[in-house]
This record gives sequence, structure tokens and C-alpha cells, in this order.
Amino acid sequence: MANLRITWVKSGIGYAEVQKRTLKALGLRRLNQSVIHSDCASILGMINKVKHLVKVEEESS
Repeated sequence: MANLRITWVKSGIGYAEVQKRTLKALGLRRLNQSVIHSDCASILGMINKVKHLVKVEEESS
């Protein structure tokens, strides 16, 4: 399974509360922070919900 590096690049201010909670569920706490998650269906669904706020890169391992 591949890993994904998710970086929070745009503020959640002005967006729905559900999207702010999705950022927290991904483990993102502050702007420009990156986290690494496995490439699974639940993570991809969360990324799709906030794709306008994050940048996703495939992590080579």
C-alpha cells in the first residue's frame, strides 16, 4: 500500500464546520503542517471532502 503526504495549504475559515472537523480527523492542527496516512478508502474519502484546502502527494517508500 502506498502512503500519502497530506499538507494543509488553505485556511478553513469561512468553510463548513464539517470540513474543519475533517481536517482535525486527518490529524492536521495548523496551516502548512503535513501528515502521512496510508492510501485507504476512508482516508481518500476525507481528502475528497477537503481537497480544496489540502495538497496531496504520494510518499515514496
